[in-house]
Parts: sequence; structure tokens; C-alpha cells
Amino acid sequence: MPWKLANTPIWRLDRFIQDHLLPDTTFLTEGGCYDEYSMLKGRSEATLVVFLNNLTCFEDQLKRREEFIEEIWKHLCQLQQEKQFKLNFEFQTSEQANSRSLSIKLSSPQLQQEVEFDVQPAYDVLYAWRYNKYLDPRIYNKIYASLIRESTNLDKEGEFSVCFTELQQHFLKHPGHKMWNLIRLVKYWYQLCKEKLGDLLPPQYALELLTVHAWELGIENTCELYIARGFRSVLELIIKYRCLLIFWTLCYDFNHNEVSEYLNKQLQKDRPVILDPADPTRNVAGSNLQAWHLLAEEAGAWVQSSFFRNSDMSLVHSWKVPPEKQTCVIL
Repeated sequence: MPWKLANTPIWRLDRFIQDHLLPDTTFLTEGGCYDEYSMLKGRSEATLVVFLNNLTCFEDQLKRREEFIEEIWKHLCQLQQEKQFKLNFEFQTSEQANSRSLSIKLSSPQLQQEVEFDVQPAYDVLYAWRYNKYLDPRIYNKIYASLIRESTNLDKEGEFSVCFTELQQHFLKHPGHKMWNLIRLVKYWYQLCKEKLGDLLPPQYALELLTVHAWELGIENTCELYIARGFRSVLELIIKYRCLLIFWTLCYDFNHNEVSEYLNKQLQKDRPVILDPADPTRNVAGSNLQAWHLLAEEAGAWVQSSFFRNSDMSLVHSWKVPPEKQTCVIL
């Protein structure tokens, strides 16, 4: 790439994001605004979720996934033959009936943009939420209690987080453009780390949630260098990965006995723990400590470099963000 993040003056991070990380609005319009809150310019990845109304439980999704993947592939092939796409449309995986995934790439040579979709069928557990976003909290608790029972009985905790994609997107929607730009910067840095260290790194979504955590607890709206301070805060959280205990109570909380009992067990597990805000059974941090160690070493090198120095060599400090939440926050 013709630009270098490491060589960008700290006070020009906003301009760097504006010039190099924000996606083309024309491509968003033609490709669909599926990930407008954190999509990067040039290339991005996304999950295309197909909600199926003939599934009645989470176990159905697990048992019939291969069947529906094949059916989706057939329909997309037919659609491709019948309709002229504005964007280039191609399959990325082999046409096997028993494939567990289906990858598609949309690209625009004119705009030099492309996005890869991982197509996944899902049990439409949030059907009622989609048409009534002010559901009684007891309905949410019933859904999550069912999720906890099924996923633990099947030994598939975290397997069904795709069913809650809409809640994940809703979670990222409200903070606004400033936080989205910080997420873009963190994702771009993560991609640089992958180019250097390979794929053996913690999930990118874990870093997105670390960014939200840093933003919520540390943002100072009067600070001109909020992007720089936020970025440094996220890097310092990565360095403290063995202390991470992060969760939210926007979708689920401790007011239901079954859910509360499960949450307490989740929060007592070995760290790092970063619970998906839409799925309490999914620890987004994963269990690979070596992956976190590699990323923490890279974060430490950035924090100790001259990157976070102003022109007068004064240090840009991080926000005071604890690596763990002491109390639950009901929003």
C-alpha cells in the first residue's frame, strides 16, 4: 500500500482514516450497506445470513446446515443466470453438496472494491424482534435460556451466534461515526499484524469489542486526539489480555435465574473473557493464549515506539480503561 500507518503523524490519524480507510459510498450502495459501521476501503469480509422459517430450534440449524447450504447455492446460481449484476459475482468454494460453507465474492473493478461473503443458514429465533424491537425483556430471557440449554446439551456453545447477527449490528449502530472510525483503525492495524504474523491471531471481532469497551469507559469528547488516545487504549488492553473480563447486559442480563447462573459461570472462566453482547454462550476471545501473546507483543512494540509522540515528543496518553468490568451495566 502506498501509505503507512506507522509513518503517519499522530495528529493526522483522522485524515489517514478519511483518505485511506473509509469505503466508497457508491460501492456500499451497489453492494448493500451490510457492514457500513466498520467496513474498510479496498477489501472487506462479511457474513451473509439466510434466516430460515422452517427451522424450529437451534439443533435443526446444526443438523440441516449442509442441506440448506446446497439449496442456497442452487438458488444463487439460478439468480446469477437470470439477472445482470452491477458487480462481479463469483463463488469462492467448490461446488460440493456436503460443503459446510459457501463463500461468494462481490467486486467492482472500477471502484477497486471487493467483499467476500461467508453464507450461513440460521434459525430465525429473532423473528419477533425484527417486527417489534421493543419486546418484553422476559421474551429475550426465554430465548437466551433456550439457547443456553440447547448449546450446552449439544456441546456447541457459541455455535449459534450467527442467529443473533441483527443484535450484533444493532449493538454497533448507536455510538456513531467517531467510534466506527476508531474500529476501522483497529481493524486496519489488525490486518497489518496478520500480514506480519500470519493467521494465528485472536478473532478480529474480539478487537472490535475491545474498541467498544474502551470507547464506552474512556471517551473524552473534548480531546482533539480522541482517535489516538482510543487507539492506544485498545493496544494497552491487548497487552493486558490475561486480565480481560468484558461483557454487556444490553440483550441479556442477570434478572433470569437460568441465564444469571450461566453468566456467572462464564465470567468465572479463565481469562481472557470477552462475551459476545448478543450471545452469552460465545467467548469471542477464544482460548488460544499463544495467539493473544503474539498480538500483545506487537501491541507493546507500537505502544513503546515513537508513533504516539507529538511533534514536541510529548506522549499521547491512553484513556483510563480497566481490563475488566466490575459491575453489570443495564442499558
